[in-house]
Amino acid sequence: MQQLDIPSTPDASGWHGQLNLLYGSRNQQSQVKQSYHQAPLNLQRPFYPEGPEVCHSVMMHTAGGMVGGDRLSMDIELQSQTHALLTTAAAGKVYRSNGLDVQQTIQCRLAAGAILEWLPLETILFEQARFRQTMQIELGPGAVYGGWEITRFGRSARGEQFMQGDWRSHLEIWQQGTPLWIDQQWLPGRPEVWQSPHGLAGQPVVGSFIWVGQAVETDTVQAARHLWQTVASPPTTVVGVTRLPLGLICRYRGPSSQTARQWFIQVWNLLRSTYLGRPACPPRVWPL
Repeated sequence: MQQLDIPSTPDASGWHGQLNLLYGSRNQQSQVKQSYHQAPLNLQRPFYPEGPEVCHSVMMHTAGGMVGGDRLSMDIELQSQTHALLTTAAAGKVYRSNGLDVQQTIQCRLAAGAILEWLPLETILFEQARFRQTMQIELGPGAVYGGWEITRFGRSARGEQFMQGDWRSHLEIWQQGTPLWIDQQWLPGRPEVWQSPHGLAGQPVVGSFIWVGQAVETDTVQAARHLWQTVASPPTTVVGVTRLPLGLICRYRGPSSQTARQWFIQVWNLLRSTYLGRPACPPRVWPL
């Protein structure tokens, strides 16, 4: 593995972090062939809890949190027949803004038959935080992407609500020039959005889990819905499962990021077992 570590310090407008990863397969082992990182982004040593075919990687934000003006860029490429699982060691934190946005841009390119699982821990937006994330994924023939995004608005344990701030998320998944899924979300921090049934309805956590690249049967969609019935959650929680032309998407809105992740892990296990022939293997860095 080639690795470059370029030191960086924040300027007046914030950190400019970067993480570039190239995964390849050698002797049926998925490996990080090239790694470039610029602080505050970094990567732990890969590990293989389920054998050499799947490379587990843990991304880190060494500054502990993001502030207005920070710009984070990630470029992830998987060569043919490579399988990588990326997660984070801790929840992401976006602090109160100084008037500038935190911008995170993620580009992923998957060659034929590659599999990328993007499973970070939740992102916590403090009151008055401003966060914009753009993620674009290009799938080669037979490639599969499975990933989730879980966001908590406000530090609920402190009674904080997201009454000021701004959150925008833009996801695009393409395959050979054809859009498979385009998802734009915007949630401004306002009392009416916090209370509205068309906004947060007083619930601080939203989440999406998407699996794209394989046709999903109707029975699998029904099974994903049934799995929610096994998760203990208050009646204020709203969930949904939708079948896509080449995949499936689950949505969550409720009080608990842990509950959202618990359900997503069950659906992840269902899809993995059904379509990849291997059960889910939760990374060892995840909290119990």
